[in-house]
This record gives sequence, C-alpha cells and structure tokens, in this order.
Amino acid sequence: MNRCKRWLGRLACVALFAATHAQADDGISFWVRASDAAFVTPLVATWNQSHPTKVNLTVIPNDDFVTKFGTASAGGAAPDVIAIDLIFVPEFARAGQLTDITDQAKKLPFYQSLSPSHLRLGNYHGKQYALPFSAESSMLLYNKSLFKRAGLNPDQPPKTWAELEADAKKITALGNGIKGFYFSGACGGCNIFTMTPYVWASGGDLLSADGKTATLTNPALEGTLAMYRRMWEAGDIPASAKTDSGANFINAFLTGKIGMVGSGAFSIGILKKTHPEIDFGLAYLPGQNGGWASFAGGDSIAVPVGSQHKQDALEFIKWSLGEQVQVDQFAKNGSIPVRVDLADNAYSKLDSRYLLAATAMSKGRTPYSTKFNQLINDPNGPWLAMIQEAVFGKGVNAAVTTAQARFTEILNAQ
Repeated sequence: MNRCKRWLGRLACVALFAATHAQADDGISFWVRASDAAFVTPLVATWNQSHPTKVNLTVIPNDDFVTKFGTASAGGAAPDVIAIDLIFVPEFARAGQLTDITDQAKKLPFYQSLSPSHLRLGNYHGKQYALPFSAESSMLLYNKSLFKRAGLNPDQPPKTWAELEADAKKITALGNGIKGFYFSGACGGCNIFTMTPYVWASGGDLLSADGKTATLTNPALEGTLAMYRRMWEAGDIPASAKTDSGANFINAFLTGKIGMVGSGAFSIGILKKTHPEIDFGLAYLPGQNGGWASFAGGDSIAVPVGSQHKQDALEFIKWSLGEQVQVDQFAKNGSIPVRVDLADNAYSKLDSRYLLAATAMSKGRTPYSTKFNQLINDPNGPWLAMIQEAVFGKGVNAAVTTAQARFTEILNAQ
C-alpha cells in the first residue's frame, strides 16, 4: 500500500492492493530449468487436472536459473517452489534461501527410499532443505555396431581402463572418420558428470566428504587424466573434442562414428526416439582395475523461504514423489524414478537399460560443495583449466598441482 503514489485515490490503491494479492494467490508458482520442460509440462498438466490449486509453470533457461532465482529471492519475489540442479542446493541452503522441510520430509512413508545423493545434497547442517525431483546417472554409452565391426563382443563393454583404451584403439582403426572415444573437452559440467566416476571407481576423489578440502592430488585422478591424454595423443578422440563446450555432448555419438562416450540415462530416450538405427548399449564407467562408479545427477525440489504457498507447495512435492506419479509420469516417459524402491517397474522391464541406469543412480555419488559453480562449472575455473592442460596441454602432474592450489584458494575464501 505504501508504494501508491499520492495522486492515486484511496479506491485505486485498494484496487491495486487487491489485484496484487489476487495474482499472488492464483495457484502455486513453479520454476524449472529448460532442460526439465519436456517431462515437467505434462506432470504439471496432470496435477492441474485433478487439483483445485493450480501450478503455474515458468521455464527458465538453464544458464540463467541460478542468477534469476537469486535475484528474485533477494527482491522478495521468489516462486513458491523450484526444481534446481541438485549440486546447487548446498549453496542456496547456506545462503538461507530455502525453507527447512526436515519434519515434513521425514514423515514421508517412502523417505528412506529416496535417492541418497539427492538427500545428502539437500541436507545442510543437519536440516533437510530439498528432496529429489528428477534423477540422472552417468554411464558409458557405446555403439554395438562399431564394436562388432572392430571384432569386439558387443555384449562385453570394457570393465577396466586397459580394456577401454584397447577397445577405443580397435574402433578407431576402422577408419573413415570413426573414433573410439569422445568427450566434451571444454565443458566443466560434462566432465564432472562423466570423468569423475573413473576417479571414484579407482579410489580417488576431488573433495573431502564435507566439501571443504580439495583432494585432487591422488593417483586415481592423475591416472584418469593420463588415460584421456593417451587416447588423445593416439588419435582415438576427434580433434573437435578439444573445443566442445557441451554442444556435442550427445550429438557426436548420434553421428554413428563414435565408439564410446560418457553419457547419461537421458541418452536412452533420445536414441530410441530420434536414432533407432543406432544399436547402442549402456555400461558402467569402470575403475582402473575393475569396479565402477556413477555420478548421481538430476534436480532437487525445494520451497523458497519467500514462498507464499508453502503448504500447497509441499503437497505438490509429496504428490510428485508418490508411486503412481513416479511410475506413470516419470518412468513411463523415459525418466529414472527418484525412489530406489521403484527402479524395477513395468516400464524398466521393457528395456533393461533403464534398470541399469537406475541402479547406477541409486549407488551414484555427487560432490558436496557450497562453491560448486566456482570450482567446476565456471568456464574459467580450475576444474576445466586442469582438464585442458592435462589432456591437451603440457601434461598431467603440473595441471593437477595447479588445480589443487586453486581449489584450495576458492574453498578457503570467505
């Protein structure tokens, strides 16, 4: 009311006030990233068909989400509920922008079945600020036809680094522009997703469990980078990989000329729908001498502190995690359920690759850090600089040492 200018009459002010509150009360405002629009749009439509309180969906470009939400929160205009990349939840929780939903979360009958990594990153100082919304896992995507042509068994993907390098070399030897391996060399986010599992599966890590200490100087990370460098120097990786900032993260494989690439569960639906001619397999990302690991990704769902409809928002979250929605909305449309007890469902039974990806998610890992963006996603940050120098530049050891120092500097800054 105090924003009304003096020349506005009392009735006009009352009308403005009423209109503002009517707009605020017009359902639940829900913000999501553009990458989620395909499955969230029908999800919201299903809710709206059966609930009197409507959800108003706003789709925001992926790269703009963090800034837009931060600005809205600071300006008192936060939405009622958000779905955001799970790696950013610790940062928002630390900044006091999310509602503590610990009590409501633990009352859910399926709480213990929710994705462990999502729950871990949604927890800050012992309180739960977010729950899982969408799930993703990193896997090794491989072209079975190229495996056959190279004399490899298409049902036996590599289970060690030595096997991966040997397979890549045989596939590259087919010639005609075919390459054994691909990765987006100029994409920090892509590589935290697909490169780190090699490190984890071999006993190493990038950060301590609490995310406060850099641990890059370990044989597993150095060995992973050295493996990538050997394949690059051997010509088993296309030259275009060096400058790919993520635009060809999956597109390179869709050409049919890439033998193997780190990818995610999302690739199953893309390939089946747009490139049914490619005979593809999914496998776990292997450790140096066996074993495997996966990056558990996806989005978490949370209620901002400034939400005007917190109870309705929590009802929507609970509904989205229910068995019927997880199976008939998520699994049916090619997404992994965020509940491990629903991984084996009617739709995953139709394609075992979905069950494989769900298993990877349930046992996957995710780095916990309140400074993830500065460390990993920043195109000028230390993670990507290390990869570029180690794989394409002067070598591994100096690159890792420099990255360790830069990680430490960022983590210690207030």
